[in-house]
Amino acid sequence: MLGNLITTPFGRRAMSLGQLKTQAQAQEIEEGKAADKWQVYRWLCEGKEIIGVGDRSLAVLNALLSFLPENELSVENGLVVFPSNVQLSMRAHGMANATLRRHLAVLLECGLITRKDSPNGKRYSRKGRGGEITDAFGFSLAPLLARAEELQQAAESVRAASRALKLVRERITLHRRDIAKLIEVAVAEDVPGDWGTIWKRFRAIVEAIPRQAVLAALEPILSDLAALHDEVAILLENHVNAENPSVNESQNEPQQQNSNTDSTSDLEPGLRSSQGPKPELVKAKAEDATKAYPLGLVMKACPEIADYAASGINNWRDLMATAAQVRGYLGISPSAYEDALDVFGQENTAIVIACILQRAQNINSAGGYLRALTEKTRAGEFSVGPMLMAALKANGVQPQLVTAT
Repeated sequence: MLGNLITTPFGRRAMSLGQLKTQAQAQEIEEGKAADKWQVYRWLCEGKEIIGVGDRSLAVLNALLSFLPENELSVENGLVVFPSNVQLSMRAHGMANATLRRHLAVLLECGLITRKDSPNGKRYSRKGRGGEITDAFGFSLAPLLARAEELQQAAESVRAASRALKLVRERITLHRRDIAKLIEVAVAEDVPGDWGTIWKRFRAIVEAIPRQAVLAALEPILSDLAALHDEVAILLENHVNAENPSVNESQNEPQQQNSNTDSTSDLEPGLRSSQGPKPELVKAKAEDATKAYPLGLVMKACPEIADYAASGINNWRDLMATAAQVRGYLGISPSAYEDALDVFGQENTAIVIACILQRAQNINSAGGYLRALTEKTRAGEFSVGPMLMAALKANGVQPQLVTAT
């Protein structure tokens, strides 16, 4: 029971259930809890769209925070500020009185501040004999301290979405460049194929890209471009193989090196064997492989995937969920992803996607790369371990295999 800890506004100001909830939340602050007021404010600025507060309201909140003498938000330092509207307006860059009141109301409705009105509605403090403040009436900033973790999570979510959007835009740019140049080569070299129709499909996808796009709008466009990229690359590869059958034969020799920078043989030297295991055994091995690779080892090898998890990666479930989300950002089609799940299993697929994300700048088509790894695994020519060890070495970490219990 909060009892007389709940306060109501002075005069004709109405009390809402939202304000009641905010006051109740502010009364539940843990003893000794503290937070840097400007750090909390920066989190709020980043996550403002999630919280539902605008720039002008944040300017008023900034002014209110400036009246706290200490940088640390804590019950011990006092959480009530009591500036007059004139003082508050001056620190809010001369904001008009009516505008000031409107944005104070917004902060109240968003649950970022609460009122602690005096009997006559004035804002002031009462001091004891030693000069210390014993009571104050004005605006309480306690909700900011109570919601500090929530505001931090909102900021992290916005940053993760921003990184994901940037990655999707980068992948779209790469696919556009590669598809256009591959079609140019095909037309210039008279490669058989309906290149006119393919070019029209390509332009239709590109012209559908909005100038100000959100992640949800860009993901299907990236998926379409990735699929078209794979289609064009396969047509050209088939033509090259048909023109040079000896090249196709040499690719099947186990001792032949591949010069492609995205080839798994560059990542996992010595992986092939003269007599590979049967696909059934490879699949069973892939499903059990995570027992040898603790989650901490995976995160050391592929730290970038943690940037796309709003609440961090604390267990295998978090890693798998984040990898499923990153799959779309990388332009890996659902069919390629499902294929990988069938062959690798969920945990190992998450590891492979994390490794691909770590090397995204060096891989032209993440979807085609994943398909290639899946086929190599079916043939018994690839396993997750060497890929993970290569990623560890690339990050300057000395690989140490410890069997997970």
